[in-house]
Amino acid sequence: MTSRIHGGPDHLGAPLHDFSSNSNACGPCPTAWAAVQQADARQYPDASYTTLRAQLADFHAVDLRRVLLAGSASEFIFRITAMASQLGAAGVWLPPHSYGDYAQAAQAFKLPVVTQLKQAQLRWACDPSSPLGAAHAALQALPDPAAMCVLDRAYEPLRLSGALGLSQEVLQKFWQLWTPNKALGLTGVRAAYVIAPLDSEEDVVQLERLAPSWLLGAHGVAMLQAWTTPAAQAWLAASLPALREWKTRQIALCESFGWTVLPSDANFFVCHGGQAPCVVAALRHRGIKLRDCASFGLPNHFRLSVHTPAAQQALHNGLQDILGKSM
Repeated sequence: MTSRIHGGPDHLGAPLHDFSSNSNACGPCPTAWAAVQQADARQYPDASYTTLRAQLADFHAVDLRRVLLAGSASEFIFRITAMASQLGAAGVWLPPHSYGDYAQAAQAFKLPVVTQLKQAQLRWACDPSSPLGAAHAALQALPDPAAMCVLDRAYEPLRLSGALGLSQEVLQKFWQLWTPNKALGLTGVRAAYVIAPLDSEEDVVQLERLAPSWLLGAHGVAMLQAWTTPAAQAWLAASLPALREWKTRQIALCESFGWTVLPSDANFFVCHGGQAPCVVAALRHRGIKLRDCASFGLPNHFRLSVHTPAAQQALHNGLQDILGKSM
């Protein structure tokens, strides 16, 4: 069985200072956190999620029939890959460095990962990208009437610079995958949703058929409902200036230890540095977790989410102990 590597807690438990998960370091969002805490877990949610789907449709100003719910981004990745397999897809195209579940799902359904777009009936994009946090090059070239194109927008709410390089007309050709738990600082709540492309009614129906009953529990419903509120959106907007300031400080910290910081538009970035696996392991035993990027195809690189000044000071102290350098 293929090992899956993720950020967040591991066999050592929850890190004291977790730079490995791209959650909003200003979180949790008070509105969403209160809604999750008050969710009634004593009973099933509405199996059709009528109110939630209407709220999401209004939030995005789209037809209700274009809104699909997902247990998580990963759940939808596997479900749409299953549908692509059913429809006779011959290949899957991935960005050069990308979230591992895209390839894992392709492998599970025995779909080859191809390098030529024209060979792929399922195409993945993420902007800002993971793990780099950069713009996805040539997004305009992905859509094709003969292919399903998915745009993972997990980090769009946490974009700190730049803008999505798509016109609204082209954007409507993508399956847009949204996972607000990162932006809200509530990654432990698993819930996501998708805005389907225009004129994709048959595929929407088939994806609904492939979904199990009660995709979301009460806590997931509560979080997504809170996500659509003005209070949660105002909190998110207010968190971005702090994240920008912390990012500038954190980049300077990393560069002071001789690391090369790669460009990023998001609340995380990748560094290149010697002995990266050793540094990551040594920091982990000091209660600080970074994300080794070898599994992304980037050896001797590691990803760090933008964290609070207190966590950054702990990172500095840990690196000083390990590398013997001062800031």
